[in-house]
Amino acid sequence: MTMMWVFAVMIVLAMGAIAMLAAGRGEPMAPAYDDRPDAVVPADRPLAADDLRRVRFSLAFRGYRMSEVDALLERLSAELAERERGN
Repeated sequence: MTMMWVFAVMIVLAMGAIAMLAAGRGEPMAPAYDDRPDAVVPADRPLAADDLRRVRFSLAFRGYRMSEVDALLERLSAELAERERGN
């Protein structure tokens, strides 16, 4: 009978420790390291069609990373607007 109480107390202590860790008490997690590849496009010249064909965006949970796509689209629209003003 005493052995059952010892196991019950150990289980309660283990569950309490898990709850403390889950609630953020204890050792914090290490900072996340961003290992995603950048959508590399040349920055020293205007974009060419081949540059756009070679772009590969990193995948996110439900598709592509919106910030990468938005940054490239913003640059494309600025370059096209500049070309239109020049012509």
